[in-house]
Amino acid sequence: MPLIIKLLAQRIALGLLLLFLVSGLIFAGTIILPGDVAQSILGQSATPEALANLRAELGVNEPALQRYFSWLGGLLQGDLGTALTSGRDIGESIAQRLSNTLFLAFWSAIVAVPLAIFLGLLAVRFINRWPDKLVSAVTLTSISIPEFLIGYVLMFYFGVKLGWFYPTATAFIHDGPLLDKLEAIALPAATLTLVVLAHMMRMTRAAILNVMQSAYIETAELKGLNGFQVIFRHAFPNAVAPIVNVVMLNLAYLVVGVVVVEVVFVYPGMGQYLVDSVAKRDVPVVQACGIIFAAVYIGMNMIADIVSILSNPRLRHPK
Repeated sequence: MPLIIKLLAQRIALGLLLLFLVSGLIFAGTIILPGDVAQSILGQSATPEALANLRAELGVNEPALQRYFSWLGGLLQGDLGTALTSGRDIGESIAQRLSNTLFLAFWSAIVAVPLAIFLGLLAVRFINRWPDKLVSAVTLTSISIPEFLIGYVLMFYFGVKLGWFYPTATAFIHDGPLLDKLEAIALPAATLTLVVLAHMMRMTRAAILNVMQSAYIETAELKGLNGFQVIFRHAFPNAVAPIVNVVMLNLAYLVVGVVVVEVVFVYPGMGQYLVDSVAKRDVPVVQACGIIFAAVYIGMNMIADIVSILSNPRLRHPK
């Protein structure tokens, strides 16, 4: 077996093993959640007999290990289970929510990734000069402010005071024109962009600065190439691996870390669905959302590892 195929198979196997371990942690975490789903469904006036009958009907009285393997078997067959509070199929409920979350994450990434790489290159080109200091100051400020605060500030000024955009994303139109959808998600997308922009920009800057210390960069400069030519033609291609890693991590965050932003803007996505289900103690929905978020995060990390292996000869040939 070629070495590259062996390395890729190892990364995929480790990703699947990690997902299996995470599924156990998710299941254990939902078991210890406080509250009673039967009490949540029937209300405070329910009799002990009614509560006991509903718990037996929902299957929450079965041994934890038996419930875990039953849940895991359903996952392997593509069955996410049934919501306890509504009785609806979780897969059908999640499909539209996940589509909304991916739509928001996609347009946030379309703006954030090219802008972060451009600002990183700009900071390297004017290292220790005012463009570098300005970009670093702005990104450090955005990385230091919690996303919910950024969201509320954008909502207040651009949604309430100026009236340029919808203050919340409840006006999201599923089947409407694309421009209407983009207007509805403008503020949550801007919040996510500001949150992930700083990480990607600073990693791009650090990776290129590390490459700029190499001998071949000095040779290129001695040949008379200007600063941008040296950065674009020589430094940037050799700094792709760490940049890809941080981009993939932040793309994973755009999907996994949208919970706070979706709650702030009342956006009908996976994060809002997860929070609502936690409040209702709907354990199967919480487990389904958790395993999907974990799969996305692990998958993005695995893709980053594979791209790093393919783009770096030292990783392809470790000997």
